[in-house]
Amino acid sequence: MKEPAKKKRSEDKNSDYKRRMDQYYSVEFSINGLGVPHQFKIWNIPPTAMCFLVKENSDILRGLRVGDTLRMKYYSANSAYPSDYMETTIRHIGKNDQERFKKHYLVGLEIVEGQDQRSTH
Repeated sequence: MKEPAKKKRSEDKNSDYKRRMDQYYSVEFSINGLGVPHQFKIWNIPPTAMCFLVKENSDILRGLRVGDTLRMKYYSANSAYPSDYMETTIRHIGKNDQERFKKHYLVGLEIVEGQDQRSTH
């Protein structure tokens, strides 16, 4: 009996994550030392579930490290909803080998669990 309950929670968690990921269009954040905030479109490019693309020669790429947690501003795909500030961890940084995005890196994101999604401060 316990196995199906665990599986259901895992499926619910994945479903919730997918809904959350689909509701956002772009993300904005600043890196220490780079005063100007940068905004990136959110992509779902396998194997990374939620990511953004950065040109290989971008200054911001040099300021990102796997494991860093940053406060990021997420913009909704629906303009009727306010933006959300959420702590987000960099999970992956890797060169993209797709021809379409040549000379770009994928930066994988994971929103830290347990946050109020509608925190607009």
